[in-house]
Amino acid sequence: MALIVASLMLMEQLDGTALTTALPTIAQDFHVGIPATSITLTVYMLGLAALIPASGHMAERFGSRLTLRWAIGLFLAGSLICARAHSLPVLALARLVQGAGGAMMVPVGRLVVLRSVAKAELLSVMAWVMLPATIGPMAGPVLGGVLTSWLSWRWIFYVNIPLGLVAIVLTGRFIPQIRTTRPPPFDLKGNILSATALGGLIFGMELLGHGGPARWLAMGLLLLAPLAAMAYARHARAVAHPVLDLALLRIATFRVSVFAGGLTRIATAGTIFLLPSLLQVRFGASPAQSGLVTFVAPIGALAMRLVVSHVYRGLGFRRVMCAGSLVLPGMCVVLALLRPGMAPGWLLPVLAFNGLGQTLLFTGYNTIAYADMPPARMSAATSLYATCQQTMLTLGICLAAGVLAMAQGLLPPSWRGQDYGVAFVACALVAAGALPLLLRLAPDAGASVSGHDGTGNGNRP
Repeated sequence: MALIVASLMLMEQLDGTALTTALPTIAQDFHVGIPATSITLTVYMLGLAALIPASGHMAERFGSRLTLRWAIGLFLAGSLICARAHSLPVLALARLVQGAGGAMMVPVGRLVVLRSVAKAELLSVMAWVMLPATIGPMAGPVLGGVLTSWLSWRWIFYVNIPLGLVAIVLTGRFIPQIRTTRPPPFDLKGNILSATALGGLIFGMELLGHGGPARWLAMGLLLLAPLAAMAYARHARAVAHPVLDLALLRIATFRVSVFAGGLTRIATAGTIFLLPSLLQVRFGASPAQSGLVTFVAPIGALAMRLVVSHVYRGLGFRRVMCAGSLVLPGMCVVLALLRPGMAPGWLLPVLAFNGLGQTLLFTGYNTIAYADMPPARMSAATSLYATCQQTMLTLGICLAAGVLAMAQGLLPPSWRGQDYGVAFVACALVAAGALPLLLRLAPDAGASVSGHDGTGNGNRP
């Protein structure tokens, strides 16, 4: 069961990150600039952010197995349309369909695992379930680069078809049909308000970097987003079962994981968007070559995955996550110093070390979020957490694309080669903001999951 859920996450992660390597080629095929192609990433995550809040209710009403199978089918339908798209708007709309499927696919799978595993086993199980979340963003560019160079970027979507069909069969056989007899009524008004807030924020950030008339629309959407968010917050306090239960943020471990993890995810998504195009545009690498350079990171991730549960049991969440939060800002600063003419080989140990740090950090985020969560609130917690997760990833892409576009337009001619450096520095500053939040964790935070006693004297029995 855990392997099936991990495989679904891997399919989704590979699909999105493989596309990042193909963006320069897609830009050439559709005769647009590279920053404009970021819409193919953000519109997918918009579908996720808008529909993930409904995933918990769908699973409770129709059952986890049925919901998962329909979600995979919708994801495959979107993949097929993506593969056949012949313009950027059609590709963007097809990615929105994919996002609708992914919105149900991954959160429901995670909910099945959380409801089936005892807390004492959660750290070990989540270490393997979250492996695709670590490897996918790093291995995806390799797959995308190879397919784009040797076949076509369209094969990034074609490969989903056989994988998804196998997943549908295995889901029907091994995933339990967990269903609530009397689920609470669905909060339709809340879903509309939250989707409006998230959609305004995401598309506002996306359009802000496009310039021209789109910038005025962006300003309007960015004004609409906080108004819709305030309306939702007021609505959520007035209903018994809001679609996104903000009261869960009162749980300290969940709150820190959401906000600190959000900053880390913004910076991570930004670097994933920037690095492949940097290697292709500034260093003349092919899509396959740029993907192979970044492939070293999963090696570090796999190595750390073998010992990550022991590290947390020995040192506790607070120490490990605070140390791990320093790795990504450091890598971003190093990438900001990268200049044409420099040998990219020295990037390999930097990316491998980042793979170690990212594995430690994201295993911690995705485990400690549920360490103190009551079993009855798991469905609401997974919906809120997944929504925040995808929103932050989307904002990371928007931030990177927007800063890159503004740097290209505002820097003087003698500084034009520094545009990617400016974007990487922005990512480093965002990632560094996670450390002060992680320092607020108690020394024994998450001890019920890790077994660490919080004193540094060993493990709990």
